[in-house]
Amino acid sequence: MPGPNQSRLTASVPSASSASLSSVSRTSAYSRLLHSTSHSSSASAARQTIAYSRPIISAQFIANTLVNSPAPLPTAKMSTMQACHGHNEACCNIPPVVTSGYSPKGSFTEYDGLKTYVTGPDDATKGIVVIYDIFGYFDQTIQGADILATSDDTKYKVFMPDWFKGEPCPIEWYPPDTDEKKKNLGAFFSKNPPHGVAEKLPAFVKTLSAKHPNIKSWAIIGYCWGGKVVSLITKSENNPFSIGAECHPAMVDPEEAKGIKVPLILLASKEEPEDKVKEFEQNLSVPKHVETFKDQVHGWMAARGDLKDERVKSEYVRGYKTVLEFFGKNWK
Repeated sequence: MPGPNQSRLTASVPSASSASLSSVSRTSAYSRLLHSTSHSSSASAARQTIAYSRPIISAQFIANTLVNSPAPLPTAKMSTMQACHGHNEACCNIPPVVTSGYSPKGSFTEYDGLKTYVTGPDDATKGIVVIYDIFGYFDQTIQGADILATSDDTKYKVFMPDWFKGEPCPIEWYPPDTDEKKKNLGAFFSKNPPHGVAEKLPAFVKTLSAKHPNIKSWAIIGYCWGGKVVSLITKSENNPFSIGAECHPAMVDPEEAKGIKVPLILLASKEEPEDKVKEFEQNLSVPKHVETFKDQVHGWMAARGDLKDERVKSEYVRGYKTVLEFFGKNWK
């Protein structure tokens, strides 16, 4: 429930042209966590408890099970701008964050056969594609999409496609403490390598642009596994995005930073390798902001964010404000 100084967001979810948010039987904890929007207090509490207690995945484990990503492209020839620090309070007005039982402001529709969460004003001229983490649609991630769509003076339309097609990584596979779980996880990562999504993004954005011709420019933001997708697409020759954001990214590779061609913000947690994050920043030759939230866990801006913890909630909000400020200054 919201704290004493919070007002709960209760905007109803508009109907979509295809699938809409729906309630799911409590018989499946996994389905309830990922797909329910009935948000009873007991269901929400279960979702939050499991999300918060989830252990972080070993970056080496992911690297060992993923299909190899394409080789880095040549270094981009772009000017460097010093990273900006501080936060302009006037640039965005993030609404009170709901700690549990969040009511989404958007709806689901379909693009290129992918169920997609869509939020934000129809007259927006800038669009943001969100790449979720391996656990798919969670309240914290959906609320983050709504924050991006509603908190800035600039109007943004936000799209979060379901790349896993209803089959995200099951909560029950964590911790990976049995051979069977490890085998299942290996198969999941092999089936869903980040470069596979990166390769599909140009066509997906082309479809979005055709459906929303008023949107003239695109950004991308990715969490954890999705952060890797951001690195891969923003260094690609076919990159359709004007700016990118990586939040607690998995598998940070400093070599990939050399090829990134658009302004980039990277917000790391205390659990990303400090040396790799520093080298990644040094290798960026584009406008950048790289910052480590030193007391936050991997995933604090998405599925693993314990928003009932006041410190986590504060840094969750600051993370989104930092992204919006960077977009405001560097998205031309």
